[in-house]
Amino acid sequence: MLSSLRARLVFSHLIVIVLAMGVAGLLLLSFLETYFFRSTEDSLIAQARLTVQAIAPDALAAGPPIAAQAPLNNAIQQQSPGNLYFQSNALTPTLNDLYRARGYLSPTVPPTDTSGLLDMTDASYWQGTSLQIGAQLDTRIRVLNAQGQVVADSSNVEVGADLQSDALIARALQGQYASRIEAAGETPTIFVAMPVVSDAQTIGVAYLSQSLRDVLTVLNDLRTRLLLSTAIALALSVVAGLWLSRRITRPVQQLTTAAEAVAEGHFDQAVQIRSRDELGRLGQTFNDMTARLQAARQMQVDFVADVSHELRTPLTSIKGTIETLREGAVNDLDVRDRFLETVETETDRLIRLVNDLLLLSRADSAALNLSRKPTDMGRLVQALADRLAEQAQMHDLKIEVEIDPEVPPAWADADRIGQVVLNLIDNAIKYARPRGTITLHVSATEDDWVLVEVHDEGIGIPADELPRLGQRFYRADKARSREQGGHGLGLAIAQSLIHAHGGKLWLESAEGVGTTASFILPRAQ
Repeated sequence: MLSSLRARLVFSHLIVIVLAMGVAGLLLLSFLETYFFRSTEDSLIAQARLTVQAIAPDALAAGPPIAAQAPLNNAIQQQSPGNLYFQSNALTPTLNDLYRARGYLSPTVPPTDTSGLLDMTDASYWQGTSLQIGAQLDTRIRVLNAQGQVVADSSNVEVGADLQSDALIARALQGQYASRIEAAGETPTIFVAMPVVSDAQTIGVAYLSQSLRDVLTVLNDLRTRLLLSTAIALALSVVAGLWLSRRITRPVQQLTTAAEAVAEGHFDQAVQIRSRDELGRLGQTFNDMTARLQAARQMQVDFVADVSHELRTPLTSIKGTIETLREGAVNDLDVRDRFLETVETETDRLIRLVNDLLLLSRADSAALNLSRKPTDMGRLVQALADRLAEQAQMHDLKIEVEIDPEVPPAWADADRIGQVVLNLIDNAIKYARPRGTITLHVSATEDDWVLVEVHDEGIGIPADELPRLGQRFYRADKARSREQGGHGLGLAIAQSLIHAHGGKLWLESAEGVGTTASFILPRAQ
């Protein structure tokens, strides 16, 4: 099912959306549930304080502070005075007189009381008195005395009931605020018990409860809306995911098809670049790779053809010489010696060619065994110049060596670098004009590389030929014979050896002025 990249992209897209919306929904519902429950509790606390204030202004309702920033609490506190009402059927004393009492209700003052204060613990004080407390909010308000008896009930169903065994009432009678949420039937209800304190004594409890039906209705509605929005989001995400995955996987499919064609040997494949993102860069890299593979294949074909051509010429010469000797020329000593000399020359040429090809093969495969050590390039170049001085004189040329002072030693294989310098001097001798000067210069660059330059005053190289120099079997001067111009591997070998040392070789030339071959090597540490 998820074997394709497109299916995995769509599936992962949906998983991310489901997880994100699920976590967000759970956090939101949890926050709202806590907020609504806290707001309802704060509402009950506010109503309890208003109740105590209305019945006994001198008493205090001990409880936690209300979060003033909650909008719901502000609304409740503003509306509560008009939502509560109190009625008493006691004709004497008046309600104002009752406010002087230490209790919730003010019955008739007993004649035996000389203190002017009421004792709420005396049940006879409640006879003939009925207090009705109502609330337009969906709140049940019960007022209890110090013994835990209900002296007033907004529902008028539990007046006189003893609630002292209730854990909330017990804690409130001990002077501690208490609250709980209880599942009464199918609808949970929140209960709040606030101790009423007067003269540092708990003289009663304000016991309020309210159904959480409206809160649960809101939460259920939010939960339903959240599930519905999640379903809609998933449906839209499927459509968007299919569209996006198609746009993302289309370049991959094209790359796969093109790669399969390349694997079958069709190197002329190219994919269309539609963007500049990672996939676009991947497509561009693939196109560059196929272009290089195509060029490498063409180079391989040309290399095989060039090697075959290079080998065929001396082999044909050797075969023709042997056939001539076999037909009777061997009896003529002068002819035989001349022919044998030709065979020897061609054989040496074949040996050099094979050795050069073997060297290039090792360089390409990084199998060259370099014996690198600190090498004095000035001394090495001077020795090689002296070695080829006689050959240069035969061509009416002069070799000069310029060595800058304090040139650091190079980290190099002296034999291999000597082969490079010999090759460059030999090329300079072959292509220099008579009575010219070949200058060898050894110096150090500003970034501590050792620089060697071989400059001749020869015919120069055309600008369009310079990029191809260094290619195997390529000769800029095709008019020269292989005996004079070599087989076109010298610069390729020199370049491979310099690269193996971590250096760089390049040519600079101007027609009619001369050519400068330069290379750099890392200095010995």
